Amino acid sequence: MKLLKKLIAVLAFAPALALANSGTFPLDRAPDRSTDMAALQNGAKLFVNYCLNCHSASAMRYNRLKDIGLTDDQIRQNLLFTGEKVGDLMKTTLAAKDAKAWFGAVPPDLSVIARAKASEAGSGADWIYTYLRTYYKDESRPTGWNNMVFPNVGMPHVLWELQGTRKVKMVEEKDAHDESKTVHKFDGFETVKPGTMTSLEYDNAVGDLVAYLQWMGEPAQSTRKRLGVWVLLFMATLATLAWRLNASYWKEVK
Repeated sequence: MKLLKKLIAVLAFAPALALANSGTFPLDRAPDRSTDMAALQNGAKLFVNYCLNCHSASAMRYNRLKDIGLTDDQIRQNLLFTGEKVGDLMKTTLAAKDAKAWFGAVPPDLSVIARAKASEAGSGADWIYTYLRTYYKDESRPTGWNNMVFPNVGMPHVLWELQGTRKVKMVEEKDAHDESKTVHKFDGFETVKPGTMTSLEYDNAVGDLVAYLQWMGEPAQSTRKRLGVWVLLFMATLATLAWRLNASYWKEVK
């Protein structure tokens, strides 16, 4: 019995212990803009302008953006730049061979990236939101950039003109396990060159982009949730009727 209790305790605290020992950078909570059409449209614009140059979203067609309030004409005029058609899949023109030569690996498809990055540390949206806001200049890296969430990242900071250039600040502290040693601890960022956006504006833009990536992972999620409420109400009504019918039937039998 004691062994069973110990096993249950280990399983219950395993995720927390794994997170504590992993040393991962803490994730900020992404704003929920899943029903904000203006935010989703701005996120789609940012995605096409900054992400689609290297990454594909091969499970998404441009005309699906009509679900977030865009018309075919708006899609054609604002989001199609290289001769694509409104019904085409969102694919990059970057050749896989060139991508591997430049970045060391082929950039992943982003169709379901917001779902793929979910972990015990937070949702996939939280991961992307924090990741895009924690780039810093690092001349030791081939691209000149590094990231707190994804150390030694191969992708350069594509949004640097918006956010600006920053460097990371570190402070020395005594090692908690060995006071004779010191460790470097993250102490924020320092702006080297400001971008075209303020810090708040940049965070809002990233929030819109993350909202779009989250929506793109499951465009029908709003419909699914809405239908789910009606299904639950129907099942509850049906269960109530069945319960009362059963009570009425057995009353006559008795």
